[in-house]
Amino acid sequence: MIPSRLFAALSRATLRPTATQLTAAMGVLAALALTGSLVVTGLAVQTDQREKAALIALQDFAAMAAKLGADDSFSTQTLTDTDAAWLAAWLEAVQTRPGDARSLEAVCRTGRGGAGVRLIEAPGVAPAGLAALAEAEADPIERLGDGVHVLRLERGALCPNRAVEVAAVRQPYGALTLTVGRVVERSGAPWGRAVLTILVTGVLILVFGLGAASLARRRLAIDIERLSQTLDRAAVGDFAERAPETAAAPELTGLTRRVNQTLDRLEELMGWLRDASDQLAHDFRTPLARASSRLDRLAEATDEAERVRLAGQAGADLAQLTRAMNEALALRDGASWVFETVRLDDLAAQVIELYEAVAAEREVSIVADLALVEIPGVRTLLQRAATNLLDNAVKYSPPGGVVRVTVAMDGGEAVLRVADQGPGFAGSAAQTPGEGPESHGMGLPFVRAVARRHRGDLIIDDASTGAVVTARFRV
Repeated sequence: MIPSRLFAALSRATLRPTATQLTAAMGVLAALALTGSLVVTGLAVQTDQREKAALIALQDFAAMAAKLGADDSFSTQTLTDTDAAWLAAWLEAVQTRPGDARSLEAVCRTGRGGAGVRLIEAPGVAPAGLAALAEAEADPIERLGDGVHVLRLERGALCPNRAVEVAAVRQPYGALTLTVGRVVERSGAPWGRAVLTILVTGVLILVFGLGAASLARRRLAIDIERLSQTLDRAAVGDFAERAPETAAAPELTGLTRRVNQTLDRLEELMGWLRDASDQLAHDFRTPLARASSRLDRLAEATDEAERVRLAGQAGADLAQLTRAMNEALALRDGASWVFETVRLDDLAAQVIELYEAVAAEREVSIVADLALVEIPGVRTLLQRAATNLLDNAVKYSPPGGVVRVTVAMDGGEAVLRVADQGPGFAGSAAQTPGEGPESHGMGLPFVRAVARRHRGDLIIDDASTGAVVTARFRV
């Protein structure tokens, strides 16, 4: 069970790596690629140095053969001990040149290459030159032909304190076997320092990269925690806190801004719903209390006509409450949260057309002054608000009265104004909407809530005759 869970966890981590893991993987891959390129480059440089030394050795071999003369003069029958001694002395003079930067002494001291080494082997006599060349491990350089090798001389064979490589030509020359070589330039020390420098740099880059990734991950975690705390507080209805938009992790700046904008909008909508609910609940009290009082009186009344009158009035109060409840439900409907571009003049014209027949029956005329006005809003709510305003105005206008409906722009705000010649509000212009006489019913609190939903307000004024109700909407 445990291995299977571990495998599943590893699989998830592999399929969905974190930013730190990706950074580490990229760093490791970069280090591997760097190491591989260094190795390949080092081998290429080493091969090039060996071949350069081998080409010089081939030239040395040809020059040495030319100095020795015809190869038949060194046959087994003619070669004497005196000849062997002469060859040894000659090689010693050739291979030891005091002050030469490429002498064996300078090569052994500095580690650089270029010094020439020789060996002459003849049957029956001691070899002349560097005897270690005959015993050294040899690798052929096939690109340069037969007899060309790389000889590895251990420490002490040529230099007392270091091992060297020699690119040598080893071929027979009459009865002799000639080995002519050049010490290969040592690149190990400088190359090693370069490799070490690059590797240290790569390690530092990897360490700093991992550190930066860890720091970024930590900053991201801190900002995500702050954002989560803000959302947790909003989930319980506390919209006072906002996530910092200038965050430590720039990756979250856009998201944080969007979250804060959403919280601002939610706070605005919650405030609108709260105000609308408070207003409606306040205005429910009067018709509810009135209906309750009339029902109590109905229970005590003995006169049939009085009972019929009280029952009708209580029924009207309950119908008014039902209408108010329906309007309250419309405020919480999901459709009331979606804005679109609404032609306020067209909407008012449709409502006027709907009420023209009712107004004619009451001998009330409707005069319209509608300018083209477009506002962002919720069509259904705006239509209900206009309907409530016109319904109140027509219902409480006297016969022969005039209802004026105006749609216009005023100071950057859209205005829907309905003026009637009814009884008015019997108060001042400062009177709070919804607290006036019952003649205008429950429609005005709803209209006021709709206006606030559209970042506006409702203004009620008493005219010389009747009332003027103005709903203003911010464009």
